[in-house]
Amino acid sequence: MNHAINYSEKIMDWLKDYGPNLIGAILVFVIGLYLTNIAGKLVSKALHKKEIDSSLQSFLGSLVSGGLKVLLLITVAGMLGIQTTSFVAIIGALGLAVGLALQGSLANFAGGILILVFKPFKIGDLIESGGQTGTVQEIQIFNTIILTAEHKTVILANGGVSNGTIINYTKHGSLRVDITVALALDTDIDKARSIAIETMLASEFILREPAPTFNVLKVADGMITCAVRPYAAPSNYWKAYFSMQEKLKLAFDKNDIHGPTPTTITINK
Repeated sequence: MNHAINYSEKIMDWLKDYGPNLIGAILVFVIGLYLTNIAGKLVSKALHKKEIDSSLQSFLGSLVSGGLKVLLLITVAGMLGIQTTSFVAIIGALGLAVGLALQGSLANFAGGILILVFKPFKIGDLIESGGQTGTVQEIQIFNTIILTAEHKTVILANGGVSNGTIINYTKHGSLRVDITVALALDTDIDKARSIAIETMLASEFILREPAPTFNVLKVADGMITCAVRPYAAPSNYWKAYFSMQEKLKLAFDKNDIHGPTPTTITINK
């Protein structure tokens, strides 16, 4: 009986000393847990309004919520009288070690976030980056996957992509098709221009705006070198490039516009 009384007195003394702190810690933990969940959802909603990639929305929302929960646990532990200095130091040391070990991966991770947030390109765009040109198939957290014209799958590290030069051929909505033709020196330039423009505008692959152009680049080497510059949608670029050369050749032949005559210079010794 005396033992029971002693235990009861110790429990009562403990509750007097630590009860308020315990109740306060429980309240802080419950309220804090509720607020951290709300914070994670608010971050996800804010990213959704900015049309950030859905995978990044959920990842950043979870990251914010998880980070706040760690801070909450440290706060609750401090309220209960637990020394948190060593705990914080251990977390910091672990974070530094992981950061050094995953330095390259973290750079790619940061690059992936920048790409998904600022959107220099999107899936389906034709881009050039890191010396590679292709259509974007996937934008992942660590890598961007593109498909080249040769149907080669190229995996680009997002760190290099975000820090390097990105050429987006699709973003503007049109690409200029550069074609060069050589004509005989006696060619009627106005006639050739009229036929070329008419031929380009008749093609289903050539855009009306911006308007196609036909200009003389130079008159030299026994020929007139002309620049034919139609515009096409990025998806029709190669169709326009190859088909226009064939159609221009047929149109020029039909209208008696010829290329330069090859000449051979013979030096008699």
